[in-house]
Amino acid sequence: MVNVYKMIARVAQTDSTVLLQGESGTGKELIARAIHVNSPRASGPFVPVDSGALAETLLESELFGHERGAFTGAVIAKKGLLEKAHLGTCFLDEVADISQTLQAKLLRVIQEREFRRVGGTEPMSVDVRIIAASNRDLKPLVESGKFREDLYYRLNVVTINIPALRERSEDIPLLAQFFVQKYGEKRVTGISREAMTLLTHYSWPGNVRELEHIIERAVVLTPHSTIVPDDLPPTIQPSAPAVTEKAPGWATLDGLERDYILRALEAHQHDIGRTAEVLGIHRKTLLRKLRGYGIGG
Repeated sequence: MVNVYKMIARVAQTDSTVLLQGESGTGKELIARAIHVNSPRASGPFVPVDSGALAETLLESELFGHERGAFTGAVIAKKGLLEKAHLGTCFLDEVADISQTLQAKLLRVIQEREFRRVGGTEPMSVDVRIIAASNRDLKPLVESGKFREDLYYRLNVVTINIPALRERSEDIPLLAQFFVQKYGEKRVTGISREAMTLLTHYSWPGNVRELEHIIERAVVLTPHSTIVPDDLPPTIQPSAPAVTEKAPGWATLDGLERDYILRALEAHQHDIGRTAEVLGIHRKTLLRKLRGYGIGG
């Protein structure tokens, strides 16, 4: 990630087209915004376009705008997102999903700095920096004929590959604490050591976006000032030991709770305060339960 930050700092000062590649949720839009706000275009607009979320006809109208009467329902002329990004940056997310027809029109924008609105005949000029992003490697798509080679080389002036979160686990504590500060509103200020251990050992298929959502959820649910393991969703928790059936029935919930508390107590060297924190209960509640088990005074 240090190399990524260095690339951001260098490329921000130029007006070059940038291609961001990385899995979904790795923070490509955040990086695109960082490039924009540190560039000479920072006073101009930053306009994101989710290319994968729109049908081709709708995307074309959204991107290039349309003239009055261009299609049914086009009662007035409308500026496209490229026009709205004039003197700023247009962030094209999931560019691999753009059709071949729109790829050709996008190539013209990058090469000639001009385009035509849907239903229009006059070319329109635009001064915009393009930052494109893809969660797929574009080169195999070029080789298979699904992505235009000329557009690929126009986008591939500077490529920044963003590693998945599982490949940079050392970033997890910093990111997690950042999200605690973002959502905690001073009520929640930190993450317990045990909870942080669970976070750093999780594989994070949803990357930074998933981490942010999980921290936001934990902040909302926790009754404590520190996030503990019980505040995290089951997907983050280690698998619970299998419950063995006892003849003639199952183990009782009270029995399972007792075993779990005693294992937690042993794992934390009988530290009452730490065990209560990990279990997400008050110290007095833990002491009361232990007395009920015949442990302690």
